[in-house]
Amino acid sequence: MATVDLVMPKLGESIMEATILKWHKQPGDTVAMDETVLEIATDKVDSEVPSTAAGVLSEILFNVNDVVPIGTVIARIKTSAEENVSSRPAPVQPKVEIRQPQMETVAEVVSSHQASNYKPQTNGTGNRFYSPLVLNIAASEGVSMSELENIPGTGNEGRVTKKDILQYVSERRSGVRSREPGVRNQQPTVQSQQEFSVIKESAPLTSHSSQLTTYTGNVEIIEMDRMRKLIAEHMVRSKHTSPHVTSFVEADVTNLVMWRDKVKKDFEKREGTKITFTPLFIEAIVRCIKKFPLVNCSLDGDKIIIKKDINIGMATALPSGNLIVPIIKNADQLNLVGLAKQVNMLADNARTGKLKADDTAGGTFTMTNVGTFGSLMGTPIINQPQVAILAVGAIKKRPVVVETPAGDSIAIRHMMYLSMSYDHRIVDGSLGATFLTAVAKELENFNGEREY
Repeated sequence: MATVDLVMPKLGESIMEATILKWHKQPGDTVAMDETVLEIATDKVDSEVPSTAAGVLSEILFNVNDVVPIGTVIARIKTSAEENVSSRPAPVQPKVEIRQPQMETVAEVVSSHQASNYKPQTNGTGNRFYSPLVLNIAASEGVSMSELENIPGTGNEGRVTKKDILQYVSERRSGVRSREPGVRNQQPTVQSQQEFSVIKESAPLTSHSSQLTTYTGNVEIIEMDRMRKLIAEHMVRSKHTSPHVTSFVEADVTNLVMWRDKVKKDFEKREGTKITFTPLFIEAIVRCIKKFPLVNCSLDGDKIIIKKDINIGMATALPSGNLIVPIIKNADQLNLVGLAKQVNMLADNARTGKLKADDTAGGTFTMTNVGTFGSLMGTPIINQPQVAILAVGAIKKRPVVVETPAGDSIAIRHMMYLSMSYDHRIVDGSLGATFLTAVAKELENFNGEREY
């Protein structure tokens, strides 16, 4: 019988590793082609991994909660073929060098299956795998590659986890030698009816030491779910990476509101989908990105990478209260009907848990609608490795001064605030304000007689 390697699939341009959530099959189970073998999770979305061959699952190489690099063999399937084949060769891990922290963020999830006496697996050549989070911490704390290679790893196959490098940094600061492999610090716990203490890990990239925090009074402690932890780390790292500047502008969107009210019933009947404000906002943003392409880029060290594709992310609230950002790919190639269908489909898939990993990868610019929940304006955090994010506030009717041929007058208009946070390393105030004003003008000059 031939053996086929099942590898951790590529899940998007920015995703370098995934966490195993659940095995649907166990060794000895029969699997069909494209049948789900396991579930995995990244910092953006959960996915199912299908079988690449029909046969019998002969071996599982990783456990639940293990963090596995993309391209790594995770299981083997025996088939009825006559010679050994592989679904695809496992790539050789390239040499990793410490450099300026990359803007793309991948959350580090520590394996719960830690061996008791692991020795660091390294040949001193830099071929050991390190997650982006570990590299970011090492770079920010001045940990050299030679030091990194000699840190005992408690993760899978001696892999250095976030806990390992934070422990090393803490001990180096205090002048204490790194602990021996396999020896874990005891975590004291004191608990009573009115007062208790817990070990709380400090926020990533701020203070890398653990401290004993005492909570008094009538409190309730709720453990963050996995997605909330990933969002928290992503947001903290974004603020640490990009110097944020936020600009604000006000727009009169009366023509846009009146046009939507006029066509929304006919639009839904004709196109089979609703017309919301989101595709109208995205349409205006796309037009302005074409005029100001520098807001559609990312930064790699001292290189500015201008993206020719315009992939708009739209922040979407989930029923759990968490946030996810599905991506409308090549938004500049879609008309209003196409944008409306994409917006509604991605929003529905996000709320029902049907998004695929590729649906959240490759974004170049993000829009978030803070007005959905009644906010007039917001100061959003940049979705790394992008350099700008635009927030649209609630549309409110207000009396405003309107210029007419007969002179100024006061009229009831539909008004909205727009705000944009941008990376001041790349986008200066003049460009940020000019772009934001251009978006506002696009919305204000909306053609109320247009066809959709």
